[in-house]
Amino acid sequence: MSIRIAARGLAALSVFLLAAFGNPGGARAQWQINVAAIDLGAALHAQSVPDLFGLDSVALARGEILTKWNRVAAEIAADRDVLRRCREAAVTCPAPAQKLLAVIAEGQGREGRIGTINRAINLAIKPMSDLAQWGVIDRWSAPLETLGSGRGDCEDYAIAKYVALGEAGIGENDLRLVIVRDLSLGEDHAMLAVRDGEKWLLLDNRRLVLLEDGELQRVEPLFALNRDGVREFTPSALADERTAAATVPSSLAETAQ
Repeated sequence: MSIRIAARGLAALSVFLLAAFGNPGGARAQWQINVAAIDLGAALHAQSVPDLFGLDSVALARGEILTKWNRVAAEIAADRDVLRRCREAAVTCPAPAQKLLAVIAEGQGREGRIGTINRAINLAIKPMSDLAQWGVIDRWSAPLETLGSGRGDCEDYAIAKYVALGEAGIGENDLRLVIVRDLSLGEDHAMLAVRDGEKWLLLDNRRLVLLEDGELQRVEPLFALNRDGVREFTPSALADERTAAATVPSSLAETAQ
């Protein structure tokens, strides 16, 4: 954004010089040319920044995962109302909200806030399957419910990080809850993806180290979720990913050989 502003400043200077030397018509035309060139350059730069996993995706209009996300998004909105009220009157703040606010405060304003909040959430929640905790195969929980029980599975970690980083100042356009297929384990797995400059970092409850999306091996990206809804990675892109993954032997296969 600062580069674009500086470029517009230079464009304005050139127009001012033309006008100052008695050519207002030329100044107006030059301004239009300069602004068009700047806007085109900014658009091309935006297109050059790869999206998550470098893959195309399409918006989902229906489906089970969209239904789940819409439900938990409503619960997230309710949790954010609780956090707002806690900031206004800390005396009546419930314990789970106090825990989340402490995590947010720990990362807020720090240069390393992404790693700080990833670590804090990973340590605040004990891994437990939905079947063991709730008696159902799959249940997504908003952060205050998760921190209230102190337990959750991969989606619950990712959702808590999504809210914590958003409250700590990361723009929601730079946050994605991602669902991938773990080809090594043969199961789906959820993480949070955070755009940091021109790269995507993956926050995983299985590790404290942050990986870039291109470093993640033997996974098939399935869905990306944020405030705009759910996007599914396109079949053609996934076919390329499957082909690439098939060329990398798994440790299990190597052991069997």
